[in-house]
Amino acid sequence: MPKDLQLTPGAPQPIATRLQASASTAQGSAAYARGSSAYRRSSAGFSLDSSAAYSHGSSAYDLESAAYSYGSAAYDRSAAHSKRSAAYSLDSEALSTSSAAYSHASESINKLAAAYRLGSEAYSLGLKNSNLMIEDQSYKMSPKAKRAKQSLISEDKENEALDYSVPIFTGREVNLSGITDTEEERIKESAAYVAKRNLFATGEGVSVKKVAKTTSEEEHHEKKSRKVAIRESAERVAMKKTLEETQAFHKKLNQDKLLHAPEFIIEPRSHTIWEKENVRFNCSVAGWPEPRVTWYKNNVPIDVQAHPGKYIIQSRYGLHSLEITECEFDDTAQYHASAMNVKGEVSVYASLVVKRYKGEIDASLLHARNLSLSPFAVTPHGYASRFEISFVDKFDVAFGREGETMSLGCTVVINPDIKRFKPDIEWYRNGVLITPSKWVQMQWSGERASLTLTHANKEDEGLYTLRVAMGEYYEEYSGYVFVRDADAEIPGAPGAPLDVQCLDANKDYVIVSWKQPAVDGGNPILGYFIDRCEVGTSHWTQCNENPVKFARFPVTGLIEGRSYIFRVRAVNKAGVSLPSRVSEPVAALDPADRARLRSHPSAPWTGQIIVTEEEPAEGVVPGPPTDLQVIEATKNYVVLSWKPPGQRGHEGIMYFVEKCVAGTEEWQRVNTEIPVKSPRFAVFDLSEGKSYCFRVRCCNSAGIGEPSEATGATVVDDKLDIPKAPGHIMPTRNTDTSVVVTWTEPPDAKELVGYYIESSVEGSGRWEPCNNNPVKGTRFICHGLSNGEKYIFRVRAVNAAGLSEFSQESEPIEVKAAIAAPSPPYDIVVLESVRDSMVLGWKQPEAIGGTEITGYYVNYREVIDGVPGKWKEANIKAVTERAYRIQNLKENMVYQFQVAAANLAGVGAPSKPSKPFKCEEWTIAVPGPPHDVKCTEVRKDSLVLLWKEPIYSGRSPIVGYYVDMKETEAKEEHWRSVNEKPLQKKFLKIGGLTQGVSYVFRVRATNQAGVGKPSDVTDAVLAETRPGTKEVVVDVDDNGVISLNFECDQMSPDSKFIWSKNYEPIQDDPRLNIDTKGGKSKLSFKDLGEDDLAIYSCIVTDTDGVSSSYTIDEEEMKRLLALSHERQFPTVPLISELAVEILEKGEVRFWLQAEKLSGNAKANFVFNDKEIFDGEKYKMKVDKNTGLVEMIMDKLEEKDEGTYTFQLQDGKATNQSSLVLIGDVFKKLRDEADFQRKEWHRKQGPHFVDKLGWEVTDECNVLLKCKVANIKKETHIVWYKDDREIMVDEEHDFKDGVCTLLISEFSKKDAGTYEVILKDDRGKDTSELKLKDTAFADLMNEVCRKIALSATDLKIQSTAEGIRLYSYVTYYVEDLRVGWVHNDTQIKFTDRMRTGVTGEQIWLQINEPTPQDKGRYTMELFDGSTTHKKAVDLSGQAFDEAFAEFQRLKQAAIAEKNRARVLGGLPDVVTIQEGKALNLSCTVWGDPTPEVSWLKNEKSFVSDANCILKFESGKNVSFSISTVSTQDSGKYSIVVKNKYGTETSDVTVLVMPVSGQTDTVQGHNQNNKTVPKKKKAMTTSKQKEGGKKDFIKPHIEEITATEETPDPNEIPPVETEKDTKSNQQAAKKTAGKAGVAEKVPQPTESLDRQAKKPPEKAALSKPH
Repeated sequence: MPKDLQLTPGAPQPIATRLQASASTAQGSAAYARGSSAYRRSSAGFSLDSSAAYSHGSSAYDLESAAYSYGSAAYDRSAAHSKRSAAYSLDSEALSTSSAAYSHASESINKLAAAYRLGSEAYSLGLKNSNLMIEDQSYKMSPKAKRAKQSLISEDKENEALDYSVPIFTGREVNLSGITDTEEERIKESAAYVAKRNLFATGEGVSVKKVAKTTSEEEHHEKKSRKVAIRESAERVAMKKTLEETQAFHKKLNQDKLLHAPEFIIEPRSHTIWEKENVRFNCSVAGWPEPRVTWYKNNVPIDVQAHPGKYIIQSRYGLHSLEITECEFDDTAQYHASAMNVKGEVSVYASLVVKRYKGEIDASLLHARNLSLSPFAVTPHGYASRFEISFVDKFDVAFGREGETMSLGCTVVINPDIKRFKPDIEWYRNGVLITPSKWVQMQWSGERASLTLTHANKEDEGLYTLRVAMGEYYEEYSGYVFVRDADAEIPGAPGAPLDVQCLDANKDYVIVSWKQPAVDGGNPILGYFIDRCEVGTSHWTQCNENPVKFARFPVTGLIEGRSYIFRVRAVNKAGVSLPSRVSEPVAALDPADRARLRSHPSAPWTGQIIVTEEEPAEGVVPGPPTDLQVIEATKNYVVLSWKPPGQRGHEGIMYFVEKCVAGTEEWQRVNTEIPVKSPRFAVFDLSEGKSYCFRVRCCNSAGIGEPSEATGATVVDDKLDIPKAPGHIMPTRNTDTSVVVTWTEPPDAKELVGYYIESSVEGSGRWEPCNNNPVKGTRFICHGLSNGEKYIFRVRAVNAAGLSEFSQESEPIEVKAAIAAPSPPYDIVVLESVRDSMVLGWKQPEAIGGTEITGYYVNYREVIDGVPGKWKEANIKAVTERAYRIQNLKENMVYQFQVAAANLAGVGAPSKPSKPFKCEEWTIAVPGPPHDVKCTEVRKDSLVLLWKEPIYSGRSPIVGYYVDMKETEAKEEHWRSVNEKPLQKKFLKIGGLTQGVSYVFRVRATNQAGVGKPSDVTDAVLAETRPGTKEVVVDVDDNGVISLNFECDQMSPDSKFIWSKNYEPIQDDPRLNIDTKGGKSKLSFKDLGEDDLAIYSCIVTDTDGVSSSYTIDEEEMKRLLALSHERQFPTVPLISELAVEILEKGEVRFWLQAEKLSGNAKANFVFNDKEIFDGEKYKMKVDKNTGLVEMIMDKLEEKDEGTYTFQLQDGKATNQSSLVLIGDVFKKLRDEADFQRKEWHRKQGPHFVDKLGWEVTDECNVLLKCKVANIKKETHIVWYKDDREIMVDEEHDFKDGVCTLLISEFSKKDAGTYEVILKDDRGKDTSELKLKDTAFADLMNEVCRKIALSATDLKIQSTAEGIRLYSYVTYYVEDLRVGWVHNDTQIKFTDRMRTGVTGEQIWLQINEPTPQDKGRYTMELFDGSTTHKKAVDLSGQAFDEAFAEFQRLKQAAIAEKNRARVLGGLPDVVTIQEGKALNLSCTVWGDPTPEVSWLKNEKSFVSDANCILKFESGKNVSFSISTVSTQDSGKYSIVVKNKYGTETSDVTVLVMPVSGQTDTVQGHNQNNKTVPKKKKAMTTSKQKEGGKKDFIKPHIEEITATEETPDPNEIPPVETEKDTKSNQQAAKKTAGKAGVAEKVPQPTESLDRQAKKPPEKAALSKPH
């Protein structure tokens, strides 16, 4: 809670929260007492009628009781206090003979329950406006003077009873400390509390109860004895006396002890006395805590220690006095006493006039008393003084965009600087104090105050004011901040709404309001969407389905007890805007609950009291609500408000809202599903234009009550109209970038939010908003405009209903600074002083008022004994120089001076009075100070310093000047001299400055006597080159005229160019000519010579120091004169001199090129001093666009030897160029022309553009190629090798202009001379390529390199013989040398370790590998110049797996070689006639010799007499049946078996039942095999394991079978037809160019590990 809103007992509260003085209620209730006896801080009933009986735990109600409130926020001005005293009210003191009620430390009670917050917020359920407005607690900027006083509440406001009611409360005590600000006040308040507690503890505070009287008791009372009646009467009198004493005590306690503001009971009176007399001011003051009194003289605190014995200040028992001893004339002043405590401050004033006897002069006053009072003095606040607070490095008008971070800051300089006294730094926006938040951060470094907008929004736009306060004195600085809309996510969407606020919050209802944006995106805004989000979540919910146009919207359906934030989005036909800044969180609570949550202690001694609502009686049907009214009506909704009923049930009540069309009684319930908890409700879905009536019913568990009184007829329409357009738009000039716009308020405007102003450059048709936050008032300064442009303006008004139409456009106005009187000059110094005159100097005003200063006026006055006299005019006519001699002064008289500047706007304010100067003869020998020291041509590292010579030169002439400089913030001892030797001139260019550093300068003159007094220090100058700075530019025109040119784009209408020579203004110099037009000025030299050597500078007046200079020294003069001569007598500049070249046909071209030729340019062509002309031999051409001049000759002859010259003339400019062609130069040129002519003739037929060459393709083939041109369909191409034609299958099509011959698998046999011939009917051309010796070697090296690069990574393959390492290349040639390295050691090849090439595979075979073969293997391919390597690691797991696979394959090979098998002889089917003999035989193989058995129809079959089975020599098997019969038909199988495997061969015998001779049939001779013999072979378990997947599956494109001498003991394997064909294909060798296949040996390996060779490659492809 802010300090000014805290409650303290016994004092009037800042907010006049007046309670009703009486707590009378409905019949049967007055005060509710519950829970304890002598309840000090709640209500207790007093009965003074019959007895003082006390009732515990009961609820006594009496119609005759009244409420008494003590210590609450309600105070009555009827108490006997003055206007300045603290108001205190005993709300009811009616103590009748029948009853009186006493309530200690509680609030006054009204049964119409509502909540309020003590000391800060008032709530009223019957507010007449549409919202429950919560008072803005933000600090407002004080509009008072710099010594603002704290005022008390006005008497009328204090006596005014506010229209709200409070519920019945009980209380529970919670101790709370820290109520007041200081420890001293806490101690005093604690003492007051203890005294009062003791009062009640001793019994003086009486607790009584009210006893219900019955008729029988009254009768019994009448029968009492007189003695008893007298005793009871005495007790009543004693009790009444005790009560009156208690009340008197508390009344006195409140008046004397409780906090209240100071008040002067006796005020000091004014006095008029004579000098040397004493005077005494007396006053008395009342207040609590005891006020502290400070005495002031002319508003400056009186410091007793600074004037010992002069002032005597005493304070005793509330009487305060100030005594001044031996008063002097200077004691004449206004004195005042200021009394202050925590409740406020009040002052009383009195004057003192000290008279002086005529003729008496105090010698002590002869000294000029120029010293002011002590700069500061101790006050109750600490230090209070005449502080000088100034702002440096101020923030200017700032422009930002939503979402950006903006920072404002000022450097604050306070004089004097008191370390213990820190200033109060406050920031205001539009006059409202800004507090730190997540949007705003404030910093104070001790020197610089800054404010940062972390995420700028349009709500942040406004006038920002920095207030720096030192005690009671403060200074302010302000600047406007503009915040533009962020870029819309959707083009054409409007800007975001702003200033979203929540009003009239209840349990389930809140009204959200906002302001419309200034930017509508080019399309009218159709309405707004309102979103809500529960605090603590990030989920946003849209509250309205359709856009609403009214800038207020009631949001219903909130959950009681939860907090929400809201945002608003605008929508037009282009889309939806960005959301606004979210509102402050608002809780969905009943106002009474919110008040209880926010409540603070009502008195310092009671601690915090948390109140709860009393439980009303149970089972009561609530009565009708009261005060039902329509508080807001729009086209979209109607908002109702009412007060709860006085009669209600046990639990909380809810409401049903009903409506009917006006004029009918057909009531419809609006909220049929969920009753309303809040006494507010928004009714939607009403028909626009119709009239409705509304009423409300209450309900609880006991039932639904009667309806309230119906409202009057309400028309569904906007009660608030869109305002009309403002009028009388009037722009006026302000600054170079701003314009002041004023307008008049629209008629009949209601609830205006503000205005939007737009500007447009005249004629552009494009309008831009000047503000994005509506401004109040009818005046606004539009910033950010372009200087010199003409603008027009328009305004529209804003209220909740919408934006008005635009006003009429204003008249155009040019943006430039308004003319004003200049500011005061400053730094007045005396340049010379003689007996009766003084020469003054001063500095030009900082602000000249937008126009040139026309002169100065000087005033002076005498100062006698420190008392200044009247001002006198020194000059009637304005002086133009900043130095002036004032004549007719009095010698040895002290004078003060002031100077005022004048311009077209008038005479400005005079300067502050100068220091007192004594008019006396200067007799010093050294010169006086130079004056008029100023800086010009300021750049980032240099500037020029100018000054004028001293008025007083001393006793000898001035011989030079010294220039001193230092950084602005440096101390005096840091002055350093810029020049070592005296300067004769009165200007100096100072270099070596540091960019961004501020400097000051001064100048000292010197003569023979020494160095004189330094000049006044210049103003601080920042070393920087300002944007847009331009320099003087030298130029020489076409006539040779030399000029200096200066341009300025910052000129005002009154600005002038002033040229100087050596920084002396040029006055009618006959050698110079100055021409100025607009923003450009030219200084021309009529005849540049040595007299013109100087520094030429130009200054533009009425600007911010625009100036520049140019130095013409002897070297620069020579350069300019040479350039001038060149411009006077020009030559045609040439890009290239005359040259010659041979053209394609053998023609000779002579040419040169000029930089530029005009349309009047011409050329002459000369050969051997004779002009030649265009004709058959010479073709001449001049291209004036490109400057090209050329001459072409068909051919060169012997007579053409000589000198060729081209002569050019273009206006005044001329030039020529020659070329000598004689001797060897001519012969060489002629030979080249003949060759080119022949070449051209060759190229008329088919010819070669690029001769025959070669390249190696990525496939390692050699491609012979040449580029041809001028080819047609009939053109033939023929290829030759060594004069033998190479036959090709197809003709070349020449589409791409390239002829190619592809030679695949290039080798030594392809060496030779290749030739290609082009020919047709137009001629032929030949190109030859020799591929022999070195050329062939180079080609083979490239082939080998390509082959080596094509090698694949080494892979590991296991075979039956061992382990093979291999890599594939595109193809292999013998020139590619292959080497193998094992562990960095070259491998020596043996029978066990051998290498070879199979097709495209390069391999290394390791037979019968051992662990010594482990390691890293590298294959090295050498192409003749480079070694290419491929490596593989054969160790570890790789070796183990390869070796295991080798063992498996080896065993599989042995098993395959020795297994049992049927080699042949048995047919598949035998057909034989019955009765004939059948003989079948076959050969079997196996090692060891296999066992042979027979099966018939899958059953075992043995020899018998009819069938004889034989197995002879371990390999011959026979099957014989002497006489076959039909029973012998069937399937016969021979099964051969040994330890390596089993094989079965089947034969089917078909016996035909016919008669005839018996012949012996040999199956292998007489029967045909219908299908190839199928054999079933089975292997042993080891052979079955061989069917597993190899651990390495090499990618084999081709394995060529090798021819080896077969083992005589080896049985050749049986091959299928498919395998045979495959092997036959693999055995073929591509013929290549010669068509001869070479056989390459290859190690034997198992057939199942071999793969097919790729398709054959043609040795010679067709030409391309």
